[in-house]
Amino acid sequence: MSLSLLGVNHNSAPIDVRERLAIAPGRLADATRSLVHHPGVREGLILSTCNRVELLMEHESASDLRSFLSDYFAVPTAVLAPHLYEFREQEAIRHLFRVASSLDSMVVGEPQILGQVKESYTVAREVGAVSSTLERLLQSAFTVAKKVRTETEIGSSSVSIASVAADLAKQIFGSLKGKQVLLVGAGKMSELAARHLIAQGASSILVANRTPERAQRLAEQFHGLAVPFADLQQHAPKADIIVTGTGAREHLFNVREAQAILHARRGRPVFFIDIAVPRDVDPAVNGVDGAFVYSVDDLQQVAAKNMNARAEEAAAAEQIVSDEVDRFAARLQTLDAIPGILALQQHAEQLRLSELDRARAKLNTLTPEQQEAVDALTRSMMNKFLHAPMTGMRRSANEGDSATLTIIQRLFSRDR
Repeated sequence: MSLSLLGVNHNSAPIDVRERLAIAPGRLADATRSLVHHPGVREGLILSTCNRVELLMEHESASDLRSFLSDYFAVPTAVLAPHLYEFREQEAIRHLFRVASSLDSMVVGEPQILGQVKESYTVAREVGAVSSTLERLLQSAFTVAKKVRTETEIGSSSVSIASVAADLAKQIFGSLKGKQVLLVGAGKMSELAARHLIAQGASSILVANRTPERAQRLAEQFHGLAVPFADLQQHAPKADIIVTGTGAREHLFNVREAQAILHARRGRPVFFIDIAVPRDVDPAVNGVDGAFVYSVDDLQQVAAKNMNARAEEAAAAEQIVSDEVDRFAARLQTLDAIPGILALQQHAEQLRLSELDRARAKLNTLTPEQQEAVDALTRSMMNKFLHAPMTGMRRSANEGDSATLTIIQRLFSRDR
């Protein structure tokens, strides 16, 4: 098995690089199919969130994996290279376990990432991109994440990107009492943002979404008002806080539109909290007087304040991950011995049956009970003979001793 994880995240790449690699949910299946059709890739999964784009692959050792990112997203290799990280074998396993357990998140302990990994896994299974190797690995990742959540308090005071956004809004206004919020996008992140903003005191919620039914359902949850997406610029001046989370391929708010909003608000400031990747708000809007734009990366500063309180729990979680990585690696090494053990058993069984067949004429005088006894005797002798080499193969695999494993396999090979 050659296992690799290649990607960028909020630590390795700024948002203007990440947004060039972002994959909309509707395109994830196509991207995953393209990945497993890339030369040398046997299994694959793509995780695309606002903070990371990662490729998890089981592949041939000589595969050129970096070219997939450059080719699929039409981003020059020279642009990507300084921001890419790559983990192989056991370190790839460790990274996946840390990601699923929310130890690699911008906000350590946030609960959304595990669901996002599971969504990527579901898509990969649906397109036939996950089979034996990644199936075992991902199921183990889900188990590790659950164990971390159960055995530590890392999630007890966790905050999501949405709650950090609400904290930032409160810092800006001092209080959200009486403030009106416009949610642009009716996805899970927008729903979380609405919950946190209302909890902080926001008085009313407007929701705009390209699918009116989804906007209506979300607005009803919070006794808010759904507004037509086509009338977004008309309703935007009513909001003190505009939270965008659509990930549209083009900016929803540019400088000209921000200026129009400020003019309609008669100088009252407007705060954009852009939790989308790609960004919904043109960064240049920050240069408009009275407009303040905060992107996903800006939220990291707020998240950092919560790190010290969770440091002890994070350390306990890291230890769980390390232990589980060792266990999974040991299981993989044991699996390395299975093909050889099966081949040895099949070879020995063929020899046993062949010898019985050669002696068939002499055995015909035996009663059926006696013939069954001979069959059982030869099978028992075969199993006892195989016990030592099979035990040696398992032990060598567990200890990572590939040289001894190979020697045992050759000693008992039918071709030696």
